[in-house]
Amino acid sequence: MIDLAPQDSQSRSGVGVQPIAIGAAALVLVLFGFGSIGLWRAFGNPPESDRVVAARQLQARTAQMSEALAEKTKGLEVTQQESIDQLQAMQDDVQTMRRQIAAQQADTKKLSDQVTALTEAVESLRQSFASSQASEQPTADPSPRKRSRTAHRKRGGSRS
Repeated sequence: MIDLAPQDSQSRSGVGVQPIAIGAAALVLVLFGFGSIGLWRAFGNPPESDRVVAARQLQARTAQMSEALAEKTKGLEVTQQESIDQLQAMQDDVQTMRRQIAAQQADTKKLSDQVTALTEAVESLRQSFASSQASEQPTADPSPRKRSRTAHRKRGGSRS
């Protein structure tokens, strides 16, 4: 008979220890790898952190541009409101001038009508005066020949 027990204990102890040591070493290596990766991401400069920094810079620039755009928009609103106020004032002035022009045109028409009426009155007075002189002239006036002699004598020239 063969004694198997002592060999089994040696082979068991040699084989049993070896897989546990390999497993433990593999576990330590895996943990060391995960730890290295974690430390590298936390304290290293991976490309992803450059992207994050670039994104933050882009956000900051966008915020600055938005603020500048908002300020310019407010400035434009103020300028636009001033322009609207000036336009309304000008429209009021134009309306006032239109009213004044209409009043002046009415006054001009009234004065024109009055001048026409006065002209007609003066013309009728002239015609009346001319007709009254024409009716009085043959009886009251001396003949034209006599008048010219008397007018000539009054000037200082006499005919003999």
